[in-house]
Amino acid sequence: MGNHSVVREFVLLGFSHLHEFQVLLFAFILVIYVLTVLGNLSIITLTCLDSRLHSPMYFFLCNFSLMEMLVTSTVVPRMLADLLSTHKTMSLAECLTQSFFYFSLGSTNFLILTVMAFDRYVAICRPLHYPTIMSGPVCVKLVVACWVVGFLSIVSPTLQKTRLWFCGPKVIDHYFCDSAPLLRLSCSDTRHIEYMDFFLSLLFVLATMLLILVSYVLIVAAVLHIPSSSGRQKAFSTCASHLTVVVLGYGSAIFIYVRPGKGHSTHLNKVVALMTAVVTPFLNPFIFTFRNEKVKEVIEDVTKKILLRNPASHR
Repeated sequence: MGNHSVVREFVLLGFSHLHEFQVLLFAFILVIYVLTVLGNLSIITLTCLDSRLHSPMYFFLCNFSLMEMLVTSTVVPRMLADLLSTHKTMSLAECLTQSFFYFSLGSTNFLILTVMAFDRYVAICRPLHYPTIMSGPVCVKLVVACWVVGFLSIVSPTLQKTRLWFCGPKVIDHYFCDSAPLLRLSCSDTRHIEYMDFFLSLLFVLATMLLILVSYVLIVAAVLHIPSSSGRQKAFSTCASHLTVVVLGYGSAIFIYVRPGKGHSTHLNKVVALMTAVVTPFLNPFIFTFRNEKVKEVIEDVTKKILLRNPASHR
């Protein structure tokens, strides 16, 4: 190993195999990214400014939107730069920093989705106790706990990656510094880190998904006992958007990080990861808006106020 030079810089292969579509891909991802930021910022702004959205459900939605915006921002700006650049290198420090924030924010995201499911469970199954159980201080503590646990859980594997020895190939076959492609390039024994990564994937993906599943089983059981069809429909509608986001988020995460075996298509993994980092954060604001009557009502009122303040728009 002493005859090998130490690698401290990596090349992100990205979508180099689609070199003739680089500009088109850049334009598409840029538009999606801008709309993602605007959509999630709109939800955050509306939640903060309109008193009708000052409830635990929308407080958690506000934090989820912030998380989605941050997750996509850890990956997309660099991806856009690489699509138009011939210099696609990234230092080990930059690589580990990007990886740390991507997985920390992703872990926090799954925890917040779990808290949102618990909030719906309390609202539907224990409505009389809802104001007490989901009080303001409790909601803040739950969100802070999600952030702290999500970030602290990624510290140990990240620190261990800083001690790895890289002496061979330096091409990462991905558009961002994902953990598995990076570990494959190391000349050190990475089994311990791989086991830790897999354990964290099980913990933050499968364990939280199980909690969400239990919450929805209890919710469905409670809703079926509601005598009126309108009451059942209203109860289900409050959960529909959250459940849609859960299916999108967990489906892609399980496909990439929890599947057994190692002989998976790298190109397919990149496409699915693109769904997680780019497409899903773009869709989520629309899912929550179109499926939520109160949010639509607030948006309509804000739009009317803007139009009334600008009479020229009616001409």
